[in-house]
Amino acid sequence: MSPQASPISRQGSASGTPTADGTPTADHTRPVVSVGLVLAICLVAANLRTTLTGVGTLLPAIEHGSGLTSSWGGLLSTLPLLTFAATSPLVARASHRFGTARLLVAALGALAVGTVVRSLPSVLCLFAGTVILSAAIAFGNVLLPALIRRSVPAHRIQGVSALYVTVMGVTAAVSSGISAPLSHAVPGSWHTALAWGVAFTVAAFLVWLPRMRGDRPQSSTGTGRSPVPWRSRLAWQVSMFMGLQSLAFYTAVAWLPSILIHRGTSSTTAGWMLFYYQLISLAASSLLPLLTRGRHDQRWVAAGASALVAGGFAVLVSAPALSVLACTLLGMGGGACLVLALTFQSERAGGSGEAAALAGMAQSIGYLVAASGPLLLGILHDTTSSWTLPLVVLIVLSCAMAGAGYGAGRNRQVRHSTR
Repeated sequence: MSPQASPISRQGSASGTPTADGTPTADHTRPVVSVGLVLAICLVAANLRTTLTGVGTLLPAIEHGSGLTSSWGGLLSTLPLLTFAATSPLVARASHRFGTARLLVAALGALAVGTVVRSLPSVLCLFAGTVILSAAIAFGNVLLPALIRRSVPAHRIQGVSALYVTVMGVTAAVSSGISAPLSHAVPGSWHTALAWGVAFTVAAFLVWLPRMRGDRPQSSTGTGRSPVPWRSRLAWQVSMFMGLQSLAFYTAVAWLPSILIHRGTSSTTAGWMLFYYQLISLAASSLLPLLTRGRHDQRWVAAGASALVAGGFAVLVSAPALSVLACTLLGMGGGACLVLALTFQSERAGGSGEAAALAGMAQSIGYLVAASGPLLLGILHDTTSSWTLPLVVLIVLSCAMAGAGYGAGRNRQVRHSTR
């Protein structure tokens, strides 16, 4: 099989990396990473979780104030993930037609609108606003890897990805921490607290608005749209790695305190353990680029990080008293896996168009898998009245994540051909 017909090829060497249309382009011709570009990327990252993570702490007040049952409250929490899964495959086509920067500015505008609509005193607006802002975030999730692939030199991709993951995590943690106190301190209670993140959205919108100049749609340049690589084995490995690491994260956020409380931990300590888990995750995501600098083959890094996640769940099963060790392993592995999952969506693509197509596929599958995780564990716990079987399932899925990560970590790229 010729290199052109192969669904994957070796990652470009220093002499050049193929673009989306197969034309070799030297990596050194890419623009140097500027402070302004990094700031713009980080401002988008600050919007990708801020409007979502505060809902969990406000949910009791939302249910009480709006008359929602627990089931409807659960749907409100799961709705963003389902919207991500439904919207992500549409982004690559829209980016090809309208241009990446233009589409990102439109998404930020929609995010601001959705955030405001969600905070209005109406249950219908609560759900409608959640769908609008979640769809906008899905566009940002997919467009960022494509922007990084187009604008950042290959040796800087993982570092920039780790930085925006860190910003995303910090703002998410801040949102979780201040939303409830804010609801008691400002007029409008939880309605106002739901909307505070719009400040980040407006800032990102204003920074990206001038960057639309010169951003031509690929369709106007004669460049063909990159198809979604449904038949590429590498693309499926990237997608499954994204999905399984997301499942582990969202399951831990949803159920880790309940698991610890069931095993004899106080509710206060369980809350601090969840905070500690996210803190370790942030540290791991920040340090990973330093540990893997210059390495294009990341098979064993991805497999090893997945093994740490499996080990954390195994400690919860076998030695629940060692909750600090369990959260340390989960945080270290989970933080590394998140950076790798997002990095693969840029590095395993031959160009920005292919990065958008791969990211759309990976995040559509990923968030669909992630949405099923908390629900599946809840059903298993209700059926068995124990956390043992759910945790064993998580261990098995983490081992599967190691296999997917080993494949996705190969120094290769998804190509246009689906043969």
